[in-house]
Amino acid sequence: MVLNLLSIKGWHLLKKVFQAILVPTPPEHNPQNALCVRLAAMPNMEFFEYLPESRPTQPDIPHYSRMDYGNRVGFWRMLNVLNKHQVRACCCLNLEILDHFPEIKDAMVAANWDYMAHGLYNSRPIYTYTEEQERAYWQDFITHVQEMTGKRLKGRLGGGAGYTVRTDDLMAEAGCLYHTSWIIDDQPWPINVRGGQKFIYVPYTGQTNDAGMLAWNREADYFLQMIKDQFDTLYREGAENGRVMCLSLHPHNIGRPNAAKHLDEALRYILSHDGVWNTTADDIAEYYIANYYDQVSSWIAERKAQQ
Repeated sequence: MVLNLLSIKGWHLLKKVFQAILVPTPPEHNPQNALCVRLAAMPNMEFFEYLPESRPTQPDIPHYSRMDYGNRVGFWRMLNVLNKHQVRACCCLNLEILDHFPEIKDAMVAANWDYMAHGLYNSRPIYTYTEEQERAYWQDFITHVQEMTGKRLKGRLGGGAGYTVRTDDLMAEAGCLYHTSWIIDDQPWPINVRGGQKFIYVPYTGQTNDAGMLAWNREADYFLQMIKDQFDTLYREGAENGRVMCLSLHPHNIGRPNAAKHLDEALRYILSHDGVWNTTADDIAEYYIANYYDQVSSWIAERKAQQ
């Protein structure tokens, strides 16, 4: 079957977003002793309101209590495992976590985590914002993270907080470098923005994502096996062409008593291999932009000229 992409609603927007979308991944040669896999742990620190704005008279007890378990109990189990393996994470942050849970904020700061935007609350998406409202949102988010953690916000994950057709443009305008919302590749990828800034996609994952344990009704040890299988493939492929291995974590999932030990084993397994860069999404974005962005953009331009 041949899919006519031009008939898909919004395809003109996708063509604007990506530098090139129907070409193979460019050959990124790995020099001798290079890193095969970039390990990026991305814990989702989320707060779902008891009385969400969309239904202010109807408490959302299931969502609220599940995430509250993560913030009260699961976070600390997850943090202990990450610290044991010296994994410095990049937190997908609901901004109000910093105010509602100062103990969590202090623990993340002490662990020297990085932060990417993931909405104010997981119950308040931004897709209804006007351009000016969203521009102010990004400025406020960046300022608040800087004041509370000392870190400069560089990226985002959409998810429950949503996004608009202007989000990439406004993020780049505000000085951000990347987002992780497109689950399209195992490597970073340049994204067009209207201001011409260097802006990229950093790989996220729907597979090595502990949310799947609930969505697919899987046991925690199945998640461990998925992580090992995915790593083995990326490690083999990465010998020629570096790959990103994202671990998407939610403390209300991976911080459960039956699950945390499997994260411990997964990290032990991954970090027992040579050629693994234990890093963050922020560092991956900066490294890619400094070393590969221009090279890949030129490669894309050459491919387009041949079409």
